[in-house]
Amino acid sequence: MSTDWQAWHAAYADPDSDLSRRRRSVQRQIAQWLDDRNDDRLRVVSACAGDGRDLLEVLAARPDRARVTATLLELDEGLARAAAEFAAAHDLVVDLRRGDAGTTDSYAGAVPADLVQMCGVFGNVTDDDLRATIAALPQLCTPGATVIWTRGRFATGDLTGEIRAWFGDEGFEEVTFDAPWDAKYRVGTHRLVAAPRPLAPGQTFFRFIR
Repeated sequence: MSTDWQAWHAAYADPDSDLSRRRRSVQRQIAQWLDDRNDDRLRVVSACAGDGRDLLEVLAARPDRARVTATLLELDEGLARAAAEFAAAHDLVVDLRRGDAGTTDSYAGAVPADLVQMCGVFGNVTDDDLRATIAALPQLCTPGATVIWTRGRFATGDLTGEIRAWFGDEGFEEVTFDAPWDAKYRVGTHRLVAAPRPLAPGQTFFRFIR
């Protein structure tokens, strides 16, 4: 990877940036998911979680946050540290893993999850790896689990039509799709309606190319 991910996150300082708007869109979906679930215990896993704010800010604001067990996977040391500091400051118990989110072994013990976040992943991998990631998602899910994903609209085109179809091919139904006309980001939410699959050890389904 050649991207300076800490510098990339600096765009969140502008509340009107696409990144900030995307984060708020993801947070709305997380909050709605929590509102819709009355389970005493819920498990969330976030791949390539960055500083974790999309999830952690939602949990910090909720009185029912103790029912959520969260695992964040993030390789960047600075971003992982920021996530840990935010969690500690808001009394959130989080399993923060400095592991490769593109391999099944990194998820051992954290899945199956009720909510899987793939935010900031799909725009940084090859199309083949993106397809493989969607195919692998039922391994990370409980029955009826929700997946929240993001993807940008690039100069080379908008792949989100294909992405939404690929989710359908793997046994998911679409819940929401946020695609503002004046922004490049897209946020999708899908629910697994097919049977989940057991986690296969030693499988790599994506590598970052940016």
